[in-house]
Amino acid sequence: MSIYRVMARRLSALKDLPLLLMRLVLAYGFYLPAKMKWSDIHGIGDWFVQLHIPLPYVSAYLVGITEAAGVVLLTLGLWVRYITLPLLFSMVVAIATVHWSNGFAAGDNGFEIPLYYMVMLFTLFVYGGGRIGIDYFLER
Repeated sequence: MSIYRVMARRLSALKDLPLLLMRLVLAYGFYLPAKMKWSDIHGIGDWFVQLHIPLPYVSAYLVGITEAAGVVLLTLGLWVRYITLPLLFSMVVAIATVHWSNGFAAGDNGFEIPLYYMVMLFTLFVYGGGRIGIDYFLER
């Protein structure tokens, strides 16, 4: 048991690293969708009309802004808890409107990846962005 305690103590020094990695993975994951939305925001609004999303063009801008802000804020570790909420909402809507009918598997455009994003976002909401980010220094 003493080996386990020593190892656990040493590993606890790295506890902020997984939070940083989660933030960076999520930021990268939202980067291409945000870029795609902003490259043809009107086309995204047209697609949202087909999906019966309320206020489709306003929603397209809101999602585009949310995802782009998510990329920047998650990368910097700034206002992490605040940005997770709109990103979580965005993932719930994405699952309900696009992915649910395709089942679970990511290969079938199912809800697997958005679900993983939701788990990571919820973790960041609960724990914050960790000590490797701007929030940590603002809170001090």
